[in-house]
Amino acid sequence: MSEVFIRESDLDDGPTREPLLEIVDLVKHFPVRRGLLGRQRHVLRAVDGVSLQIRRGETLGLVGESGCGKSTVGRCLLQLQRVTGGEIRFRGEPIQQLSERALRPLRRHIQVVFQDPYESLNPRHTVADILREPFFVHRLPVDRTSLCELLATVGLEPDALNRYPYEFSGGQRQRIGIARAIALQPELLVLDEAVSALDVSVQAQILNLLLGLQARMQLTMLFISHNLAVVRHIADRVAVMYLGRIVEVIDAEHIATRARHPYTRLLVASIPAPDKALPDSAGDTATEMPSPMAPPPGCRFHTRCPRAQPRCRVDEPQPTRAAGDAQQWYACHYPEDV
Repeated sequence: MSEVFIRESDLDDGPTREPLLEIVDLVKHFPVRRGLLGRQRHVLRAVDGVSLQIRRGETLGLVGESGCGKSTVGRCLLQLQRVTGGEIRFRGEPIQQLSERALRPLRRHIQVVFQDPYESLNPRHTVADILREPFFVHRLPVDRTSLCELLATVGLEPDALNRYPYEFSGGQRQRIGIARAIALQPELLVLDEAVSALDVSVQAQILNLLLGLQARMQLTMLFISHNLAVVRHIADRVAVMYLGRIVEVIDAEHIATRARHPYTRLLVASIPAPDKALPDSAGDTATEMPSPMAPPPGCRFHTRCPRAQPRCRVDEPQPTRAAGDAQQWYACHYPEDV
């Protein structure tokens, strides 16, 4: 038997390292209210049953089109948004129901780098003030020498401490944001489209910086992006998300040659330098992603899938372990051949 069906809540995605973060059947719905009385008319299903594990020391890339729910997953695990259902475990302990007071000591271990380096830094604060902020929030001592060392870690000179964010380029501002995020030596770093606002050459520099920091600090990272080419460069594994659900998890090294889900193939084919190992059947489709307020029945990708059959319109595909690869699973009735 070449395929093994599994429960999504039981996915461990690899046996070698213990998970630092576990997401089990995560659900986040937003009520859509309309009318004079503000009554709920619809529900936006941003995240609709996501299960993932991130092992210590690895980088998991979460990729998908805009509007698929990937940034909402990041905000939920950071507890910036309360979940509708499911469980988030950090070091094996559930955190989704903790009060803000109980979350405070935990936040120093989970830090975030936001997308826009122009908006994520307070323009009225000097760089020194920005870097002191996490120490102040957690009531930890810090001196100017430590701040200079922190700047050197991200490739900036000590004289940057007395300057303001507007005096720096976009790449330099993102380095400041990264310095703030690693100031307290966190275990988990969430990067939400952290390089999408930067030029291609600057993106490469920031990605290399992150890889160096990960090796030096033993960081675990969740890298969220719509750009599969970027994710493939930095991630160990890739989770592909479509319309609120994970459709495939695969080793980043093999995504161009062993991807089974048609949507993953579509993303790979959309990279400007397409991999010649992919067949022509992985071409683009003209239709847009359906609204998360009215997801299609059955397989949510069937409205755009070139391999869709009548079964896809009715039955929801279950997670299936790929033959010969314990780290890969996909949710598709008619997966691509490899």
